[in-house]
Amino acid sequence: MIELRTPRLHLIAATSELAQAEVSDRQALARLLDARLPADWPPPLNDDESARFFLEHLTAHPSATGWMLWYFIAVDEAGERVAVGNGGFKGEPSDGAVEVGYSIVPRYQRSGFAAEGVRALVAWAFADERVERVVARTFPELPASQALLRKLGFLETARAEPGTLSFELRRA
Repeated sequence: MIELRTPRLHLIAATSELAQAEVSDRQALARLLDARLPADWPPPLNDDESARFFLEHLTAHPSATGWMLWYFIAVDEAGERVAVGNGGFKGEPSDGAVEVGYSIVPRYQRSGFAAEGVRALVAWAFADERVERVVARTFPELPASQALLRKLGFLETARAEPGTLSFELRRA
């Protein structure tokens, strides 16, 4: 299992076992993560289709662990481990780039977890010599997401797909 630690988060890379639990048995997912799943799990922009995508990809490509979904685990005010969101990549590096994405459960938004998690994922990606840039896409109606990317040093690019904004961070 690949894990990252930040001051407030424990990031756990999804495996096919975790992805299977996400699709079929959320109680099993909570046990495997050793964390409570909030009632409004999964985080926004995550759905059954995206969960199946991660499961199918990780089952077919076990070596992609770390280049797909990561679970963001924090300790809540009661001292209990709780899944506050997720993030990750849309696959292994290609042409020197990976695309990062992230989402936080509404109750835990605006608490810095997204920035902390994405910062850890970006550092992990740049530790791989194949990665020269990390790209991110967000929607025009999500100004907080745009602000987070700018705060982390991402610059807006002209390569956006219709209805999205595209950002990029290059290796220093």
